[in-house]
Amino acid sequence: MKLRYFSVCGLILLAAVVAFFWYLPNLPARVPIHWGADGNINGWGSPWTLLIFPAIMGFNMALFAALPWLSPQRFSIASFQSTCFFIMLIITALMGYVFALVLYAALGNEMNITRAVLGGVSVLIIVLGNVLGKLRRNFFIGIRTPWTLASERVWYATHRLAGKLAVIAGVACLVITLARLPLWLWMTALLSGLLYPAIYSFIYYKQLERQGELRISP
Repeated sequence: MKLRYFSVCGLILLAAVVAFFWYLPNLPARVPIHWGADGNINGWGSPWTLLIFPAIMGFNMALFAALPWLSPQRFSIASFQSTCFFIMLIITALMGYVFALVLYAALGNEMNITRAVLGGVSVLIIVLGNVLGKLRRNFFIGIRTPWTLASERVWYATHRLAGKLAVIAGVACLVITLARLPLWLWMTALLSGLLYPAIYSFIYYKQLERQGELRISP
């Protein structure tokens, strides 16, 4: 299972590197590397700057590979490491997608990169929402507030809620992107879906505390 996830991520990384060197002779001396909220280019750099995307993919893989070793014993990811590696895969896939967009633009093609990237992020949020409920308490992935880490019951309740809200927020963000609505609406939808679970974890923790039902997890 672990090998399968890393193999797919490795293929995405390899494809990005091969694509870069394949198209390198066709790239101009200065390529666009940053876009504003309006979709216009506001940053330029050397073609070699594009290798930052494969580098981030490699770092992402190395970080997730180290999580079993980095995790404290009582917060081991062993019981849900397939979920962790799936998250690694979707993050790597998103980086590969963004790299493809930037390379496409660097070759002189016109498109609204900002909207395309936000569409990809929206899909990532939807996919992520479907697996949040499978995460167990850990210090690296998920809604890691003092209250979720202190109580396993609060962790589970918060992540079940966060999963549902992430899907709703992701769908809303995707619709906003496709409909070309103002980007502040996209940010509002995203933050609403991400921030409320953290607030909920505090509220639920205090509720359990008042009711005397709180058990501090080891």
